[in-house]
Amino acid sequence: MPADDADEMAKDFTQLVDDLAYSKTFYPSSKVTQFINSEASKIYLDIYKNRKEESNGLVTFWKYDLPLTIRKHHGVILFSFIVFVIFFAVGFFVSMQDETMARSFFGDGYVDKTQENINKGNPFGIYESGNPILSWLGIMINNIKVSLRFFVGGIFCGIPALYWLGETAVMVGIFDHFFAAKGLGIEFFLVVFVHGTLELTAIIIAGAAGLVLGKSFLFPGTIKRMDAFKKGAKDGVKMVVGLMPVFALAAFFEGLITRLYNDLSILTTIITSLSVLFVIWYFIVYPIRLSKKLALQLNEEEV
Repeated sequence: MPADDADEMAKDFTQLVDDLAYSKTFYPSSKVTQFINSEASKIYLDIYKNRKEESNGLVTFWKYDLPLTIRKHHGVILFSFIVFVIFFAVGFFVSMQDETMARSFFGDGYVDKTQENINKGNPFGIYESGNPILSWLGIMINNIKVSLRFFVGGIFCGIPALYWLGETAVMVGIFDHFFAAKGLGIEFFLVVFVHGTLELTAIIIAGAAGLVLGKSFLFPGTIKRMDAFKKGAKDGVKMVVGLMPVFALAAFFEGLITRLYNDLSILTTIITSLSVLFVIWYFIVYPIRLSKKLALQLNEEEV
């Protein structure tokens, strides 16, 4: 159980470090060793939270708490990504066989307008319509609602979250093929991924948050099912809350920046490149490095 005061926390941490040293020596590959390391890491993270230089809770959350939670569930996020890729491919290849799929998903009005823009030589003109600020706010609110729906869907064993993730991936695959069939496949990625890099990454992680919630109830491990469910809910909430700035920035790019692809293609290319680097660093590289750094510091504490 979590410690109630600093003295108890210090006592627990010392005991865990001793147990971890013994377990790593005699059972280095054991799940028990992984469990003890995880528990010790949680206490170490709490110690970090109480340091003066990290007194800002938001800084601590995005610098330590969220990356470690992401690292903890890297396997689920990878599974979510694989599901997305598979259903993206399904949507793309099904659309190759039946070109009316685009109309089924996006409606006749959207397809006809896009086809008209293609004929005019401005295939992605749809992004230039509407008020930029209102578009930004509308897209941001909608994406946040989608992420919350994905997470809440995890209550039902993660099945709705998995379904909605697959549905979104199919839609993107059909959207891609609609342009690829007209020789605009590369342009699709150059334009859409100005905002799509962050947006789709956040959707994949939101789907993973729902799966974490469902997985915690279905596979509680060695603890009580309800306790495991509470832990899964806590981790899922952290993941979804951590995505809010990502969705806000993605919506900003879609509402105000993507429409500039004709006039400022250099700017949109730079934003896409930086977005890719950010996703790789913050959601993959940094959590792994932080976890290893934490483990190294724990080992030093043992000495």
